Amino acid sequence: MADRVYYVYGIVPPSTGVAGAPAGVDDTPVDAIVVGDVAALVSRLDAAAYGPNVDDRIADVAWLGPRASAHDAVLTWASDAGPVVPLPILSMFRTEDAVHAMLAERRGELSALLERVARGREYGVRIFRVDDELRATLATFSPAVAALEAEVSTAASPGQGYLLARKLDAARKDELNRVASSVATSVYTELASRSLDATQEPLPKPSAQHVGSAVLNAAFFVAHEHIDDFREAVTAFVRDHGQRGFRVEFTGPWPPYHFTRTVANAR
Repeated sequence: MADRVYYVYGIVPPSTGVAGAPAGVDDTPVDAIVVGDVAALVSRLDAAAYGPNVDDRIADVAWLGPRASAHDAVLTWASDAGPVVPLPILSMFRTEDAVHAMLAERRGELSALLERVARGREYGVRIFRVDDELRATLATFSPAVAALEAEVSTAASPGQGYLLARKLDAARKDELNRVASSVATSVYTELASRSLDATQEPLPKPSAQHVGSAVLNAAFFVAHEHIDDFREAVTAFVRDHGQRGFRVEFTGPWPPYHFTRTVANAR
């Protein structure tokens, strides 16, 4: 058995210089293996530590965490330098010849992906609803709630006011979900129209890191020449909705993780 395995971070153009690359997994140097018009960013790792049973350690967060950080650091550096097609974490090959064979076999596909991702960068947008704030401004989004609020304020008798108030509470519960969903759909549609590609991901679970509940979790692939326009659209949403029950988390630029998923883990 060879004493080294080849860990592949991603695919880049051959012109990508690795002199400025950060340290890779296990603080190993990053090198490039070139085949024609594509190159693989690689590190050589101890085969004894990354043998056939390495998948069993994926659930070990303490073990996986620093390796995921190193993987992302290399890909982020590559993305800042030029186009990159990320490979999944723990994409490994037994020999350098195996890396060469993969590049040769998939050269056309990888070259086309590099050409595509060279056009832009990935950005993330998450929207969270803050129910206490949204409930207070719900009438500005919902004519039905606005009408009921007006009826409650002009109720002819306490009994009528009580019944209308209960009806208003029920309407608010329904409208909170409908309005939040409508806002998320509208924002996604608007930002997608300013992007080369877009995709929605599962909503994150509530956590102490975020205020409110997530209603949108999306990634957008934005052309370099349109990023200012994209940012302006995000800023406009923050300006119009930031004090009306919604919070925005805008991140990036990132390597195009969500838009190169056809590249499978080819260990």
